[in-house]
Amino acid sequence: MTSFTQTTVTATSTISGWGGYPTQDAQIITPLSLSSYQTQLEQHPSLIARGMGRSYGDSANAAAVLQTTYCDHLIAFDAATGLLTVEAGVTLREILKVTVKQGWFLPVTPGTGFVTVGGAIASDVHGKNHHVAGTFGSHVVSITMLLGTGELVTTSPTVLPDLFHATCGGMGLTGVILTTTIQLTAIRSVFMNQTTMKADSLEEACEAFEANSTASYSVAWIDCLTTGKHLGRSVLMVGEHADDGGLDLTIKSPITIPIHTPAVLLNSMTMRAFNTAYWAKAAHHKKQTIPLLSYFYPLDAIGGWNKLYGKAGFVQYQFVLPKAGGITNMHKILMQIAQSGAGSFLAVLKQFGAANQNLLSFPMEGYTLALDFKISSSVMELLHRLDDIVAAMGGRVYLTKDAVMREASFKTTYPNWQEFEGVRQKYGAIGKFASNQSKRLGLA
Repeated sequence: MTSFTQTTVTATSTISGWGGYPTQDAQIITPLSLSSYQTQLEQHPSLIARGMGRSYGDSANAAAVLQTTYCDHLIAFDAATGLLTVEAGVTLREILKVTVKQGWFLPVTPGTGFVTVGGAIASDVHGKNHHVAGTFGSHVVSITMLLGTGELVTTSPTVLPDLFHATCGGMGLTGVILTTTIQLTAIRSVFMNQTTMKADSLEEACEAFEANSTASYSVAWIDCLTTGKHLGRSVLMVGEHADDGGLDLTIKSPITIPIHTPAVLLNSMTMRAFNTAYWAKAAHHKKQTIPLLSYFYPLDAIGGWNKLYGKAGFVQYQFVLPKAGGITNMHKILMQIAQSGAGSFLAVLKQFGAANQNLLSFPMEGYTLALDFKISSSVMELLHRLDDIVAAMGGRVYLTKDAVMREASFKTTYPNWQEFEGVRQKYGAIGKFASNQSKRLGLA
């Protein structure tokens, strides 16, 4: 059922994150302009802002969600300095259509361009360059937002800094992000120079990350099903922006998967076959020049790739471990995963640089691993067990990927949560902005 007012579209629908689990019957409130946000905030006692729904779990699920679809305009762009001001509902993909041809790229980007700027700030997303560039929030100049009190404010690292550091990584729980100004990074080409390296084990993979720590971008595919001396064998891809090739960006429409495929097709046998084939195909020290979008967003070429996991959905589980003891501890976790038989079809290893000041930001100096698991009762038990192991090792789980973490694990691994709640109380967010995730994690 959909209803229209002059400034807002309201509908009811079942929503979920990108993993398809869990689901929520929700009232979806879609303001048609920034000016109508304040009215909707007054009319609904509790809600959460929602962009493209690309967080994997339930961080943008609630009984009432404020959809940012139509607030997706570019406000100002200075092609001389790379300063960009946009509304929060614009996607990274749409930004690139405008800025790349003028020689500017996103300073930090996650693995998909189908993410809104507001979502990128709320998750304080990281990319393949965290070890040198930090998170998305590190390049945010200012944010204009709507508080729970109905007040419009502008925050930055120097203006209301407590609100800024709670909002970047705050999962939408401090207020509604309306507009933001970010600093882009200069490029000279729409191509990337990529070097591929094979590592026979987790230890070799981490050594390769260290040896290439000055590279602008680095990421590794990791085989989480192998055991023994080849546990954690990986294919590392290091990238630099090319100087040649021009700035004519071609963005193709994705090939869409129209239906959910049978979940049984993704099993330990097919995953082992894929991993073996991928490993065999990779060439050590292969240098090639590839399109920008292929390097940063390989999965964006397949629309609806999440449907490959079946109707029940999947969870993506991403954790980070401190650098001290990180290799040994990562080895132990990979053993747990391999022995469980719940292998991940997609597993991505990255190196993180130092943590920032944002209260709930995920990265810390060390190594992070992201994995996909089909939904099952045994996987839920595995993830709770991994939560306990990660916490004991001084690590934490990424809130943007989380769908199952328990309150005790969250409050142990995010020690700034009480300070975060204090900021929310100060700016009128308590009880006004809430998601299914925030309630599960014990936030007010």
